[in-house]
Parts: sequence; structure tokens; C-alpha cells
Amino acid sequence: MDDRRCLQGILYVLYNDVSWQLLPLELGFGSGQTCWRRLGRWHEAGVFETLHGIRLAELHAADALDWTRACVDASHIRAKERGRGDRPVTGRPREDG
Repeated sequence: MDDRRCLQGILYVLYNDVSWQLLPLELGFGSGQTCWRRLGRWHEAGVFETLHGIRLAELHAADALDWTRACVDASHIRAKERGRGDRPVTGRPREDG
């Protein structure tokens, strides 16, 4: 299956919020399983991260980004040594405090 058609199938599934099995074959994007496997391979290869970086660089060069409204979320990064240490991990009060 052509990469462009697979990408169109992936975008169709994501945009329309349908399961991969419900991707209509008559649209010509290939099967949902084909698109799903291709998405996985591209993700593993870093394709989308690279495209994101390229697009950000283009927008930055065109002065089309408003960095004053940027938000950084580090919730996916594990805190070392239980974070600051002032809160218990379990949510229960500490015995020593």
C-alpha cells in the first residue's frame, strides 16, 4: 500500500474516531490493520517526532509562534527520590509529621 494512502487512512481513523477495523476498504486507504501497522512502524522510526520538529522550525522561522502562550507539562517525567519529599507517596499522612 502506498505511504500516502496509508497516511490518509490513519488520519481518517483518528479524525473520525473509529476503530481500525471499521476503516472502509472502499475508500482505498487499505485495511485498518495495514494502516495501524504502518503507524506503529513510523512511530518507532521517529517519523512523527521529526515532522513535528520540522514544522515547529518552519513556524518559528516565519515568526508564526507565540511562545508567550506556551505550556510545559512534565507530568510524564518521573520525580527522583519521591519529588520534594513533603508529600507521602500513598496520599496518607506520614507517621513522623
